[in-house]
Amino acid sequence: MTSQEQYDVVVVGGGIAGLSAANRAAQQGLKVALLERGADERYLCNSRYSGGVLHIASHNAKDPPEKLMEVIKHATSGKADPELSRSLATTAGRAIDWLRDEGAKYIRVGNIVWQQHVLAPPRPIVAGLDWKGRGPDVTLRRLVTNLEKRNGKVFHVPAAALMEKEGQCIGVEAGDGAARQQFHARAVVLADGGYQGNAALVGAHMGIDSSKVKTRGAGTGVGDGLRMAQAMGAQLSELKYFYGHMLSRDSFTNDKVWPYPQLDELGTVGIVVNDAGERFVDEGLGGVFVANTIARLANPLSAWAILDNAIWEGPGRTARIPANPQLANAGGTIIKANTLAELAAKTGIAAERLELTVSAYNQALASAQTASLAPPRSAQPIVPSPIAKPPFLAVPLCAGMTYTFGGIFTDGDGRVMSTRGAPIAGLYAVGATTGGLEGGSGGGYVGGLIKGIAFGMRAAEHIAQSLKR
Repeated sequence: MTSQEQYDVVVVGGGIAGLSAANRAAQQGLKVALLERGADERYLCNSRYSGGVLHIASHNAKDPPEKLMEVIKHATSGKADPELSRSLATTAGRAIDWLRDEGAKYIRVGNIVWQQHVLAPPRPIVAGLDWKGRGPDVTLRRLVTNLEKRNGKVFHVPAAALMEKEGQCIGVEAGDGAARQQFHARAVVLADGGYQGNAALVGAHMGIDSSKVKTRGAGTGVGDGLRMAQAMGAQLSELKYFYGHMLSRDSFTNDKVWPYPQLDELGTVGIVVNDAGERFVDEGLGGVFVANTIARLANPLSAWAILDNAIWEGPGRTARIPANPQLANAGGTIIKANTLAELAAKTGIAAERLELTVSAYNQALASAQTASLAPPRSAQPIVPSPIAKPPFLAVPLCAGMTYTFGGIFTDGDGRVMSTRGAPIAGLYAVGATTGGLEGGSGGGYVGGLIKGIAFGMRAAEHIAQSLKR
């Protein structure tokens, strides 16, 4: 086992959260090492795959903190930790400015309130995966360059275990087998991006069969941070939910239909049914909630979006990367029929039950009695539309998982909290490896990029202040 030199800070993970923490620490004169398991110069991570929009729960991240705290509270059904909510709300605007100062470029998408800070150049309005040379990719490469100019070091090696002395984290062991290296540090920041790429952990903590859920992100987060922190006695948040969207079921065999277009606008304005023709979820609670529910079905590959031509030509065209026409352009399955009976025959959905389900749904909408449906159909925040104007459409769905909501519980400065309720000395965590902010009751998406940048900065600043003291 080879011993490495001493660092002030070792950061585990080279996504937007880890690079923000590493650069902010180096800016303050600290000696920094960053450990990234990806071996390629343009290593894959969720940040690189992202759409590059910096927002808080689909609101402008530069809104006043008081407003943003209310936005977070509403988005998470009041379950977000108040300290974490306040930390994000008060840091988000400064985080956007800091990233610009680091060389990131933004574009503004018209008057869309949550797309005022989109990393440039933006991805094109097409289906599929298109990240090379786009805003997030360019920004990550810029941050790596900045870190190296500040004499920070990047090591392409997987983290294996935290080093501990008398209850304090004093570094990281990295590498495989007997070839491990020791990176001694006065503080360690875990930023490895969640555990969505670890089928065993997803099954254990969520009860989800990963083979029937499409990995919508890079899939490189395998829970190293969660495992290492837990071994040091870290407190964990609820681990039950994930951030993701409804995707075409064809995504398992057709790479052109993921991660875009997401199909939330079809299933949340129309209805989502199973093969028996029955609704099983409140579509009005949003695409993230519906995706979580689909993933927990006895057969997660039995869900369908049912809609009519008015929805297809309306909300179907209004998404950032719309299903209409991008899903068809990418070769995704879209089944059309002039009657519901014909649609059922083409899809294999139980015809009589489908007709009864659509009839009851339309009647509830007409009488403003959607709450009486089983399951109920919320009319806010997503307003439902009747399924009445042929041709009728059915799109086979699956759940797409981007990153896990739950994880290591921290305070507002990223300090990892122990199961005893006190910070673990020398140990921090930021980004998607953390929990306590997002999730709510199955939805609760706040924003992965802005969360990673803001808490990466806060952790670095707290470390610098602590070491100076």
